[in-house]
Amino acid sequence: VQLQACGGALVQAGGSLRLSCAASGRTFSSYAMGWFRQAPGKEREFVAAISWTGGSTDYADSVKGRFTISRGNAKNTVTLQMNSLKPEDTAVYYCAAMAGNGVWRTADKYNYWGQGTQVTVSS
Repeated sequence: VQLQACGGALVQAGGSLRLSCAASGRTFSSYAMGWFRQAPGKEREFVAAISWTGGSTDYADSVKGRFTISRGNAKNTVTLQMNSLKPEDTAVYYCAAMAGNGVWRTADKYNYWGQGTQVTVSS
């Protein structure tokens, strides 16, 4: 499966952004999806995950209550709605796909990765 993430931008603290990830290739609904991010000088970290039906979601504590992950299997997309953004949310955001079900925080569970989209939050 090929993943294409978009929606990153420069935004002021307190603002909102909506990231989208379009998938092509194999059956999208057979993949659990996740969002990860990597800030300069830091390791890639888990942000959010969603099961293949969308019935289960998981969030990093740092974004819980501010970010929402959702998916549209008919359109082969997964979305990350980010509200109340903080400067510490600044990072390159990656979407990832995992063959199978469940919600996983570990990056090495994911088989496919998008190219990343830059989110910059100014204070």
